[in-house]
Amino acid sequence: LLGDLGSLQPSRAILGAAGRRICAVPTNEATVVLLRHGETEWSLNGRHTGLSDIDLTENGRNEAREAGKRLAGIKFDHVLTSPLKRARETCELAGYGAGAQTTDELTEWNYGEYEGITTVEIQQSRPDWWLFSDGCPGGESAGDVGNRVDPLIERAREAGGSWLFVAHGHVLR
Repeated sequence: LLGDLGSLQPSRAILGAAGRRICAVPTNEATVVLLRHGETEWSLNGRHTGLSDIDLTENGRNEAREAGKRLAGIKFDHVLTSPLKRARETCELAGYGAGAQTTDELTEWNYGEYEGITTVEIQQSRPDWWLFSDGCPGGESAGDVGNRVDPLIERAREAGGSWLFVAHGHVLR
C-alpha cells in the first residue's frame, strides 16, 4: 500500500489482492478508485475478453471478496460498474453492489476479431501488434475507448467526491 487509502488522500495508492490491483487516483475535485474484476477462465489463459460475458472463476470470486476486505470501511459517494457480469459480481462480492449503477462507459474494450484469442496468437500474423497503438479490426481503437470513457471522467471531476469504478483491465488503463 502506497499512501493512506482509508482517508482517500494519497497521490496514488495501489493495493494487491492475489495479483489484482486497486488504484486510487485523485483528481483536483474527485478521488476515483479503480477495481478490476476478478479472474475468469479467459483471463487465466490470456484470452482477450471484451464483450463476451464470462463468469468469474471461484478464485476470481475470492479475489473480489479480498478486494472488499482491503476497501472495508470506505464509503464511496458514487459506485459505477461495467454492465458485464464479471464486473458486477466483483462489485457485489467486494461489498459495493447495493448502491452501484451500471454504465456502458465502463464496458471493456471491444476486441472485434481478436475477441477470445491471445496476444501471442495475434502476433503470429501481426508480430508488432500492440493494442494501444493498433486497436482491433472490427473493434475499437484507443481513441474510441477514450471517447467513450472521457465523459465519465469529466462527470466525476465535475461532481467531485469519491468514486469507485469497477470494470476491466484495458478500459481502466
